[in-house]
Amino acid sequence: MPASYYDMCRRGVGKAVEIRTHDGRIHRGIIHRVDNRMVYLRPLPQRNYGGYGYPWGWGWGWGGFGFGVALGAIAGLAFLPFFFW
Repeated sequence: MPASYYDMCRRGVGKAVEIRTHDGRIHRGIIHRVDNRMVYLRPLPQRNYGGYGYPWGWGWGWGGFGFGVALGAIAGLAFLPFFFW
């Protein structure tokens, strides 16, 4: 694991990222926090394009839930521009 991924993630708390892991998975989200083993992401906000449905979307908000990605599994990290989401 390059130390630079840890440093990049620490500086990017609160920013939208796309993380590619060694097994080929792609994770997109907002960096919530970073520790010495994992980077924790919140899901990106969902766009509402109008139409019918429940106004709150799926679930009851993110409520602190997110997911973690092991720093050692990161193969690539890219910060996403605001217009992406």
